[in-house]
Amino acid sequence: MNLRQITIKDQLELKKVYFDSIKSLDVKIYSQEQKRAWSSQAWNNPNFNKSITNGKGWLLSEKGIIIAFAIRYPADRIALFYCKGKFQRKGCGSKLLHKLEDEAKKEGLDSLSTEASLISYELFLKNKWKIIRKEKVIINKIFFERYKMTKTIKVN
Repeated sequence: MNLRQITIKDQLELKKVYFDSIKSLDVKIYSQEQKRAWSSQAWNNPNFNKSITNGKGWLLSEKGIIIAFAIRYPADRIALFYCKGKFQRKGCGSKLLHKLEDEAKKEGLDSLSTEASLISYELFLKNKWKIIRKEKVIINKIFFERYKMTKTIKVN
């Protein structure tokens, strides 16, 4: 696996990873209706594009194909964190999360936050993140549950 910083040229490929990641989610956790509403955010939510173009992120690729990515936007928040279905549970998320945390530490940030899905929150917990609260949000008139999470990264 190759780790590198995201560039503006990666935008379309990142959206493909995003769609693949959501499409591959278990329907026992997210219904088809939820997956459709969620995946539409790549086109309907201006914050999605803002995160890709203005955020700081890293991607993993294999044989030149992007398989996972993670972006901080603003600097103290993990805004996007996605991995293609067939590469999930193979260490991609941990590798990206550690890279984002290391970069934030180098920049002098005290902490990071995120809104984690019912899928990703376990990875965050495993990496010593804390749940602040469970929250409900509406995306395209569909309800979702997620976890507001944080991690103190400052080393004293």
